[in-house]
Amino acid sequence: MPAPFACHPDRSRGRLYPERLSTFRTAFQRDRDRIIHSSAFRRLKHKTQVFVEHEGDYYRTRLTHTIEVAQVARTLASVLGLDSDLAEAIALAHDLGHTPFGHTGEDALADMMAPYGGFDHNAQAIRIVTRLERHYAEFDGLNLTWECLEGMAKHNGPVIGPNADPRRHAGPLPYALAEADADWSLELDTFASAEAQVAAIADDIAYSHHDLHDGLRSGLFDEADLMALPVTGPAFAEVDRLYPGLERMRRRHEALRRVFGAMVEDVIAVARNRLEAAQPRSVEEVRALGATVIRFSKPLYQDLKAVRSFLFHRMYRAPSVMAERARVTAVIRDLFPLYLSRPELLPPAWAEDVARAADDTALARIVADYVAGMTDRFALAEHQRLCG
Repeated sequence: MPAPFACHPDRSRGRLYPERLSTFRTAFQRDRDRIIHSSAFRRLKHKTQVFVEHEGDYYRTRLTHTIEVAQVARTLASVLGLDSDLAEAIALAHDLGHTPFGHTGEDALADMMAPYGGFDHNAQAIRIVTRLERHYAEFDGLNLTWECLEGMAKHNGPVIGPNADPRRHAGPLPYALAEADADWSLELDTFASAEAQVAAIADDIAYSHHDLHDGLRSGLFDEADLMALPVTGPAFAEVDRLYPGLERMRRRHEALRRVFGAMVEDVIAVARNRLEAAQPRSVEEVRALGATVIRFSKPLYQDLKAVRSFLFHRMYRAPSVMAERARVTAVIRDLFPLYLSRPELLPPAWAEDVARAADDTALARIVADYVAGMTDRFALAEHQRLCG
């Protein structure tokens, strides 16, 4: 039985372009399926999470990260009486706008796009599902439901207004998001549905867990380092108590799955308490609460800040990772101005868009769409072909 504050597909605000209802799938299930079958989703398999693809077969890619986020989102939504299909759809779409080389590529492209309205991967995901996926006869994009678009736009909280996080949303609204909001208001000044909030916290849980796995595999730190940290230290201590002398890889897995479980259980407990206190009777009341209802407890949040600080210094800013960041940043910095000055180098399928570009800003946004859509391997190959 869905909770009264859950999104219900039969009460969806619909799609920008009306369509006949499916006989056997809800509106949110169709959203999920369209995202899975999109070109942008397939490209995630060759996009960086932390380590560039060629550095190892076992590291997470942007696709495997997305699948893990979706799994957590479904679990949380099911337990809390939310619509798990909508939560899953938002989770599956949340990283569609990522560039090649992960946040490194995004930083480089944002810098190159600064004179043309900037670049933001969350806004780019909206641009992909509303404009750039071109497979349907009657519309551009995927024609997702309003609730799915809202969740993609606001899963990290309001984008404008007094409740927007100034650290995350400083400056003007990203043009890709402004375009979508102009077509169909996403109420960017309010909080999103509980399903979207679930997708956001699932992202935090997934990367906090798997970056520890990948960091250990890379050798950038070891189990002894994690035993000195909150959350991870007690998890290793419990495994050592229950299974003394356990083989290293099993010990690592047992400890980190306890870290994973602790995060999930904490979010569920906090969400239940906050929902019980607020007593929202509809999804509209969830949006109007003025704060998120799906979040970590304060003690665990502080502990995770310590773990993330450790990961930042020992993994994300490790010398070997920074050397690779510099190399792939150069790829974006070479390719973007080259395509901008010579748009005839873009594939023929992009020629019509280029011909319609009214000015330098419009052309730059087309080039950004093309570069952002590249996979790691394609960007490296194109850089080698065009720049040597």
